[in-house]
Amino acid sequence: QVQLVESGGGLVQAGGSLRLSCTVSGSFRSINAMAWYRQTPAKQRELVARITSGGITNYVDSVKGRFTISRDNAKNTVYLQMNSLKPEDTAVYYCTANILRGGTWKSDYWGQGTQVTVSS
Repeated sequence: QVQLVESGGGLVQAGGSLRLSCTVSGSFRSINAMAWYRQTPAKQRELVARITSGGITNYVDSVKGRFTISRDNAKNTVYLQMNSLKPEDTAVYYCTANILRGGTWKSDYWGQGTQVTVSS
């Protein structure tokens, strides 16, 4: 089995910072792209940031210049550094990864989510 475990969410004032972490554990051969999504009750889950195994990144426009995605391949961990947080960043944040297991790449591995709340 494969597990993705997120941590680092919480309550922060507008303008503050948080750092999310997500570690992949279990039985697998390799990890390709990793990503962070977020979801609120009023909106569909949206892609926030993505990073390939080679370190190429892309971001949704609303977080460019404020959020940074990175990864530590030795630790099977992806991070999301969130600076200059805004109330509209409030959401449950999920990590996901494209994982090679049993000879097949699958992208449907998700963490349990971590709540980020930004107060105004």
